[in-house]
Amino acid sequence: MTRAGLVALLAVLVALPAAAGRSAATGGVTVSSHALPSGHGRVLRAPGVGRFDLVGFRWRGNGTVWFETRAADGRWSAWQAPDDDTPSWTGISDGLRYRVRGDVRRLRAFTIWSPVEHRVFRTLSVAGSPPIVSRHAWGADELLRRNQPRYAPAVRLVFVHHTATPNSYTPDQAAAIVRGIDVFHVRSRGWNDIGYNFLIDRFGRIYEGRYGGMTRNVIGAHALGFNTGSVGIAVIGNFTSAQPPAAAIRSLERLIAWRLDLAHVDPVSKLVYVSGGSERLRAGTKVTLRAVSGHRDTGSTTCPGTQLYRQLDGIARAAEQIGLPKLYAPLVRGKIGGPVVFGGRLSSALPWTIAVDGPDGKTVARGSGVGPSIDWTWSSAGVPPGRYTWTMQAGPNVIPARGVVGGSPLPPPPAVSPLAGLTVAPGVVSPNGDAFADSTAISYTLASRSAVTATVEDASGVIVATLFGGQKQSARAISFAWSAGGLPDGHYTLRVTAQSDDGRSGSATAPFTVDRTLGFVTATPASVAPGGGVSAAFVLAGDAQVTVSVVGPDGSTLSVLFQGALGEGTYSYPWAAALPGGAPAPPGQYQLQVAAVDALATVVQTAPFQVSPATP
Repeated sequence: MTRAGLVALLAVLVALPAAAGRSAATGGVTVSSHALPSGHGRVLRAPGVGRFDLVGFRWRGNGTVWFETRAADGRWSAWQAPDDDTPSWTGISDGLRYRVRGDVRRLRAFTIWSPVEHRVFRTLSVAGSPPIVSRHAWGADELLRRNQPRYAPAVRLVFVHHTATPNSYTPDQAAAIVRGIDVFHVRSRGWNDIGYNFLIDRFGRIYEGRYGGMTRNVIGAHALGFNTGSVGIAVIGNFTSAQPPAAAIRSLERLIAWRLDLAHVDPVSKLVYVSGGSERLRAGTKVTLRAVSGHRDTGSTTCPGTQLYRQLDGIARAAEQIGLPKLYAPLVRGKIGGPVVFGGRLSSALPWTIAVDGPDGKTVARGSGVGPSIDWTWSSAGVPPGRYTWTMQAGPNVIPARGVVGGSPLPPPPAVSPLAGLTVAPGVVSPNGDAFADSTAISYTLASRSAVTATVEDASGVIVATLFGGQKQSARAISFAWSAGGLPDGHYTLRVTAQSDDGRSGSATAPFTVDRTLGFVTATPASVAPGGGVSAAFVLAGDAQVTVSVVGPDGSTLSVLFQGALGEGTYSYPWAAALPGGAPAPPGQYQLQVAAVDALATVVQTAPFQVSPATP
């Protein structure tokens, strides 16, 4: 978070139209931009401000801005100063007042409306990570992103931030804050995506931040001049004077332990980083940093707040102890044709091995040893040129290191498919016009805007139908009904492929069956008195083993009316609305159930009917 006179304030809990200035809406989040006069020393009210739940400021100059907001009940908040690159959560507000001190030019406020939604978060674990709420789960708008992610050769350290927003938010508001920060970073800061790689709320929930893969070295926008090779983690809240919640600290320790373990970085180590140029450290400046640093270590900011900053060394020590044993600082020096030196360090004395594989994938050299230090030299004289890869391991409980001899580490794993969760339900379709399973629902989820093609293959793999080809679909959960009426009875496979705008591709398949053997199941009349007669009727379009039964209100089978082989034809079987012992069936909702087993599938259809109370 850089100071640069920027802060964000989060707006109201209900989506309302943005007033005044320029506005833009994306994914249900609305941002309005308001140009404001400086009015030095005076309290001014921002004109034309509608309801909001976040707000942020940008300006030029080294002066300061203070603001207060009016809640829905007409009360004004305490005065506060914008801080850092994140919007501030205000709750439901409809008024904004501000004052400036010093050199403040081109002042602009951004009011944000990020609707609060109740979401049941399903977390995921990636490569042994702690539970993480994915971008899809917290509601990221993948069409908001401006460009494809960029990647660093390696991760070297973590920067801890706070969002400088109030600490009293609810679990549902936390996700709204994340969505508001995402939109603010893109719409007002002009960044490609949310700046942080991860965020943590006060309840300990971890959120996936910048798009591109949680295990990959995604370059964020959280620490100007120090983004390449660093992971930005923001704890949602303001910890200038307040202590960070214990749940958030525990999640921060676990996240740092996992992410730095993937990078083989010791959390309590230090490194020298050459600044790329920040508001505090000009380009080319060499800076000694901790592997777990605070934003204030490189930027002109108080982030991550004094109380959180004081705990960073303890957090690093805790992270070092989580997930032991570990492999640190793997290093390979040399090129093919000469000596290649391998080195590294283990958190404890362990047996270790190094394997070098040739261009054909076969192992051409192997070294081993025992101890906390790894040191082995491979003489590659006379080895033919080519691409040689290496793997450094220390047992099943240590994350191995891999790379290319004389080159960079191995490329990151391929991007996750933009397509997930393909289903066809029901899996047996009976398009015979009887209003039972005449169509099926096709569902899947797109993580980003993609060109989607859906085809149907028969049992031999031949495409027999195309639902659509190259259709542009936005990132969302997609579901639609489809009738397989043009297909003969048989087994099929639905294949859906997606080519996303960011260059990823993915494919998924789902089997289904077309079977018209059973149809037009009815129970007549729809309501009978106890002891009355019900006719169970159905139509068979071919040979099948059939069972006709009556299911009672409690779901149990009361009577089997027929069981055996039947051919094509129309059939009817009576039931006297009586229990097996002959007593009248009690009042309630019943089901006629017909199950037909043929060469393709088992098809079950039901028809409801009512047994009415006896009239006196």
